[in-house]
Amino acid sequence: MIQAKAELQRALAAAVAQLAPDAALTPQFESPKQAAHGDLAITVAMQLAKPLRSNPRAVAEQLVAALKAQPAFERWVSSLEIAGPGFINLRLAPAAKQAVVAEVLAAPDAFGRQPANGQKLMVEFVSANPTGPLHVGHARQGALGDSLCHLFQTQGWDVTREFYYNDAGVQIATLANSTQCRIKGLKPGDADWPESAYNGDYIADIAADFLAKKTVKADDREFTASGDPDDLDGIRQFAVAYLRHEQDLDLQAFSVQFDNYYLESSLYTSGRVEKTVKALVDAGKTYEQDGALWLRSTDYGDDKDRVMRKSDGSYTYFVPDVAYHIAKWERGFTKVINCQGTDHHGTIARVRAGLQGVGLGIPQGYPDYVLNTMVRVMRNGAEVKISKRAGSYVTLRDLIDWTSRDAVRFFLISRKADTEFTFDIDLALKQNDENPVFYVQYAHARICSVLAQGAAQGLSPEGADTALLTAPAELALMLKLAEYPEMLTSAAASLAPHDVAFYVRDLASAFHSYYAAERFLVEDKALAQARLALLSATRHVLRNALAVLGVSAPESMTRAEQQENA
Repeated sequence: MIQAKAELQRALAAAVAQLAPDAALTPQFESPKQAAHGDLAITVAMQLAKPLRSNPRAVAEQLVAALKAQPAFERWVSSLEIAGPGFINLRLAPAAKQAVVAEVLAAPDAFGRQPANGQKLMVEFVSANPTGPLHVGHARQGALGDSLCHLFQTQGWDVTREFYYNDAGVQIATLANSTQCRIKGLKPGDADWPESAYNGDYIADIAADFLAKKTVKADDREFTASGDPDDLDGIRQFAVAYLRHEQDLDLQAFSVQFDNYYLESSLYTSGRVEKTVKALVDAGKTYEQDGALWLRSTDYGDDKDRVMRKSDGSYTYFVPDVAYHIAKWERGFTKVINCQGTDHHGTIARVRAGLQGVGLGIPQGYPDYVLNTMVRVMRNGAEVKISKRAGSYVTLRDLIDWTSRDAVRFFLISRKADTEFTFDIDLALKQNDENPVFYVQYAHARICSVLAQGAAQGLSPEGADTALLTAPAELALMLKLAEYPEMLTSAAASLAPHDVAFYVRDLASAFHSYYAAERFLVEDKALAQARLALLSATRHVLRNALAVLGVSAPESMTRAEQQENA
């Protein structure tokens, strides 16, 4: 069907050009809101009405006549109907839908993937301060960021995953002071315990290992504790290395790997921050007022100018961000996506203003942002707010331990990033159709079971006659399979990996409907082989889509009151 739709797309463009040669339009097919209306919809008649000085329905009638004269429409379309003010509903011939089975099976792992485009993309995500375990917000960023990476890889991008460590500032000092207090025997609730200190049990673990003079290894460092309670700088370095190692373990449990780690402190030690400020001053994009240095960010659409250097000589937090993104650009990343919490919304305009101000030719919309809200966690009907290990929040490791990696991955990517989300632990543990990840994975396992039964009977999808696939549930499933490549392209363009989760649930639903409607290992061997071919194609697309989400595709699963329909 991919080839059929491409031919139909070219034929539609030719018909529109014939009807309105001067109209600068690129007509596209759309999906009807109701399946009963057809397989594809054409709405371009409404756009052509004005330049053609006609009403949309009359234009639609002319367009239908032009389309019927196109060989591609004669071959692949069974009917064209005009509806409403000028919509054209198109029904595909069965052969168009049946073709997708062979297209999938010809390149099962590559179906939907685009060739390499020679462009570099960086996705920066998680980027947690090394001051504690990763919380559920970091988990959502991990799921979003990694899925975006997989998604763009299907579109031919050379993708780099980067973790930006904020290893400087007040929070690191608080971490060091909290650990030192624990080392000296203080604990939360004591009269001398600082109000701003971190209260989680992990601080006590760091303190104990520091006193034991242990060595910790993180991705880029190794540090041995002195054991001296008064060695505050040593405590700071040990605590940072310890927590970086802990976060590495969290990410490994979540199956997220980064290609590069970038330290905020390096922006200062390398001189990048000073160089960036000088470039903006030299470009005339700053001014002095009240002892502070200001960026003329209103020149680039910000609602007010922003302080870059405070009167005490320190830089505001967006300045190193500008320097960091200049480094991204200079490393050849023509596209950058940042996955961050919605609390970073206010920094977008000023960071982009700084990037424009340095005059390096960086595009106006650089970088892209995907902002996510926090996650509420429900268990046994009540909200869970505290993790004993973290002291004040639920951690990523908690979610994985309570459910599974697959459940956490799928659930956290199943909604648009900036919408509120409640993670229901009880739902994630259910082994029935209410649990979306189980519902999808069970579809894959069911297919594997039927294919194995078919193989045991000497049946194979190879050489199947897909023209035999004419049942309504079969045609609906094949139409859904054919949507996969365009869905991937659209999801990447919209920075919307949740669209993949929506799609894979719809595909699983189409399969389960087919499973309920038809038998597969029928006496008619040719029909059985054709149905096995369709199941095999469905299995591959399910597995490919789940891989984009970082979710496994198990070949066997258990279920209460399981009934096989072979």
